[in-house]
Amino acid sequence: MANEGSYYVPAQSKWPIIASIGLFLTLTGTAMMMNDMSAGEKSSTPHWILFAGGLLMAWMLFGWFGNVIQESRSGLYSPQMDRSFRWGMGWFIFSEVMFFGAFFGVLFYVRFFSIPWLGGEGVGAMTNELLWPGFTADWPLMQNPDNERYPGASGLIDPFHLPLLNTLLLITSSVTVTFAHHALRRNDRYKLKLWLIATLVFGFAFLFFQVEEYIEAYTELGLTLQAGIYGSTFFILTGFHGAHVTLGAIILTVMLFRVYKGHFEPEKHFAFEAASWYWHFVDVVWVGLFIFVYLV
Repeated sequence: MANEGSYYVPAQSKWPIIASIGLFLTLTGTAMMMNDMSAGEKSSTPHWILFAGGLLMAWMLFGWFGNVIQESRSGLYSPQMDRSFRWGMGWFIFSEVMFFGAFFGVLFYVRFFSIPWLGGEGVGAMTNELLWPGFTADWPLMQNPDNERYPGASGLIDPFHLPLLNTLLLITSSVTVTFAHHALRRNDRYKLKLWLIATLVFGFAFLFFQVEEYIEAYTELGLTLQAGIYGSTFFILTGFHGAHVTLGAIILTVMLFRVYKGHFEPEKHFAFEAASWYWHFVDVVWVGLFIFVYLV
């Protein structure tokens, strides 16, 4: 068993290089798909590249985290290692805050600087007339400069329909995962399983309704990635958040399997704690999205 004075150093691993290759393929496939959509082309190559990258990432996560679980269950990790894991998760969530901060920054820059400038505010009347004659500085931007080639959306998502429902689902899931954490600290395995299952039900329900919202946006409202800056910012922010919710739901599913296998102790369960931190993070991000993307 490890003690306070020891620090576990793992053997050489293949997982970092596999993660690098998988991440490269995933991002390459995604970029190629977006370029094809922008150009109006249809090709299966980007989808296959994205699929291959996703498979490699899944294999890497399954194998690497499996090794970590085995090492932890074998008693190889000391309290110092536990502190390292906590710092690592903290910095990871901070990097995610900066990630979404960049996209929120784009949204605010477009809304409060670019569009008013195009409308003639602060730059003189001639500048906006040369760049975009007759432009009206409104948000959301429904009319694009080349509206025939890139038509704007015909309508907006009703914030008090699916977005409000999804907000309630995620906020409720944040409460249930907290109840599950408290049940684990009390070593109440039955309530731990119950609240964790409830959290997953709410999380997957959120993803289902977000898919429904995207279908409505594309088929009924003309709100697509090609619908100008509003469509781009809408799908970048909500899409990346949906990807994070998907990842969080997968993490919590793994936690549920581990709970059923008898893992975790009342005073030693950082994996579960880290998963709950991440879930709270995606919940907070969604509240910001609901306010700044849907409401105002």
